[in-house]
Amino acid sequence: MRRTVFDDDHEVFRATVRDVLAREVVPVFPEWEKAGAAPRGFYRLLGKLGVLGVRVPEEYGGGGQSSFKFNAVVNEEMARAKLGLGTVRVHTDIVLPYLLRYTDDEQKRRWLPGVADGGLMTAIAMTEPGTGSDLAGITTTATRDGDHWILNGAKTFITGAVNADLVLVVARTSVSPGNRRAGLSILVVDTSSPGFSVGRNLAKIGLKAQDTAELAFDDVRVPAENLLGEEGRAFEYLGHNLAQERLSIAVNAQAAAAAAVDLTLAYVTERNVFGKPLSGFQNTKFVLAECAAEVEAGQAMVDRALEEHDAGGLSVADAAKVKLFCTELQSRVVDKCLQLHGGYGYVLEYPIARMYADARVTRIFGGTSEVMKSIIAKSIGL
Repeated sequence: MRRTVFDDDHEVFRATVRDVLAREVVPVFPEWEKAGAAPRGFYRLLGKLGVLGVRVPEEYGGGGQSSFKFNAVVNEEMARAKLGLGTVRVHTDIVLPYLLRYTDDEQKRRWLPGVADGGLMTAIAMTEPGTGSDLAGITTTATRDGDHWILNGAKTFITGAVNADLVLVVARTSVSPGNRRAGLSILVVDTSSPGFSVGRNLAKIGLKAQDTAELAFDDVRVPAENLLGEEGRAFEYLGHNLAQERLSIAVNAQAAAAAAVDLTLAYVTERNVFGKPLSGFQNTKFVLAECAAEVEAGQAMVDRALEEHDAGGLSVADAAKVKLFCTELQSRVVDKCLQLHGGYGYVLEYPIARMYADARVTRIFGGTSEVMKSIIAKSIGL
């Protein structure tokens, strides 16, 4: 079906992103996977092209755009090129909204130009070894000491940690008996600070070039002026960006499913089995017909959500619906496409194998499918 969600400006931007990814990233991406992270120069390139700062105000060196659709274009093109580079999404879709909404003027002047040009890469550290989705159970502490906070604790599963210059760390700054959600604050931590250390770049089954590391804080002194927003309001702040974070994941998941179908269409047309193209078998036609219909449904849902989000009306429950639907869709479609590749689908030199491994985590990060179902159930009165 014809898409109407993007205008000419979005499509010009898309052409630029597609060209850069095809020319600068696709040929060397296997090397990045082996290294476990993209090189720092990649982010500088994206900054130079205006990709990282498209929604940063012009006065701080950005593009000044308000529409999230530009972010969606980047997510779609990375998925189309079969590139697992969620560090970009964390920087632009997850961290930047906090810096735009909760920083004061001095903090904006200090951080936003670097965020826009790739000179300051960012990450956000919420998850701890013992908390998982239970953010109210965070045990990393920050104690006030004059004009500094003293930060102690550990985080895990932190995307982008290897290249990060600034990390938004959620820490407990006070204890409120009977209210575990109170007393959490966000500190913007310079990764060059004494006592800050990056641990293992975790070995994952997929997303090999998307660095995911452990962090440790040993009496890290964080300047008081690096407190983001007000003390004790982190849990409230974290809720404000959940809809966009989950929409970002959904956009990527749906685009990855579409890419899997395109890839498999090309494969079954070229692959001969029992003396004729694999595409000639009824089972092949039926499976890909099902996948094409599902992808179209996911696209309609994503596009409606993009319009709602730009209009300021995408609720947490609706974002949960689109995230649940599209990530589950991605897993179903990629699995069916791998099956059509036969044994070759299990060999890593074939892109569908990597896509299969990359797809599995989308039903976990940003809130598991079970959490999404709980949110949706509550929204319908259950």
